[in-house]
Amino acid sequence: MLKQELIGSEIRIIRSSNPDLVNLKGRIIDETKNMIVLETEKGIKKIIKNQIKMEIKTQTKTIEIEGKDLVEKPEERNKK
Repeated sequence: MLKQELIGSEIRIIRSSNPDLVNLKGRIIDETKNMIVLETEKGIKKIIKNQIKMEIKTQTKTIEIEGKDLVEKPEERNKK
């Protein structure tokens, strides 16, 4: 899953150092080395990857991922 493109994925934040982000749901619309940008019901939210644990739904299952495991440029992660 870590090699997969995340833009367009639906996620829910299940743990965060910022309690206001817990249970925030949205669709990833952009990603940088350190951040993901979510489109949520409350607007666009920029979230620092290494401060969260998220749940990503795929067509067949739900996966939990530590944001710190995604801290690198998306194009570099896809090359691994």
